[in-house]
Amino acid sequence: MRKISVVIISKNEEKNIRRCLESVKWADEIVLIDSQSDDKTLEIATEYNARIYSPVWRGYGPAKQEGVKQTSHEWIFSIDADEEVSADLESEIKNTLSENDLADGYLIPRKTNFMGRWINYSNWYPDHILRLFNKTKGGFNSNIVHEAVEIAGDKRYLKNDLLHYSYPTLDEYFRKFNIYTRMGADDLFARGKSSGFFGICIKPIAAFIKHYILKKGFLDGVEGFLISFLSAVAVMVKYAKLRELIKKKDKR
Repeated sequence: MRKISVVIISKNEEKNIRRCLESVKWADEIVLIDSQSDDKTLEIATEYNARIYSPVWRGYGPAKQEGVKQTSHEWIFSIDADEEVSADLESEIKNTLSENDLADGYLIPRKTNFMGRWINYSNWYPDHILRLFNKTKGGFNSNIVHEAVEIAGDKRYLKNDLLHYSYPTLDEYFRKFNIYTRMGADDLFARGKSSGFFGICIKPIAAFIKHYILKKGFLDGVEGFLISFLSAVAVMVKYAKLRELIKKKDKR
């Protein structure tokens, strides 16, 4: 098997980081990019011999790419602190990296746990994300939010799930809700986007229809309805925050 480096970014993830690190302790190297955690995140990370760096925060894409730059090996596996590599995915990654015919990057299905329920629809699953890749063939883009690995070469799919424990409670959902809608608005503002009736009123309705009907969120029960409704609200709030930024700029 080819050697592999794991890259993780974190900020105050003491509730999640041990589960994440335990699931990747088989890797040849773990690099942690931390954003000034003041809980036990770093203490736990040192137990797993993670190499820790704390660069100035410039967004998710730049932070993850900084982690890639700090790695020693050609093959990279990127994982967030609230994610876990399932046993089947671990075996699949090891088997894949032992093959002669390799792609440049691999997309992995991610399954999210929302308030104690694993979500199978709602536009949340299979949620294929490119997380295993050869760093000589590409890397993370510079997006502040909604970052992604960009690979120009051959991409293939793995079959087993990456487990995501992003929203154990509504309190945690709304904590992240405020962060992501703010960053989303900042990103739209930086790209010169506008915010009016369409963004604040029509786009949220379209988001609900997409999640609940087109992506079969109704099959995820009450949680599917909540995801669909809250996703629509997130779109509305993002564009409302963008409108606020535009008005502040116009008053200068």
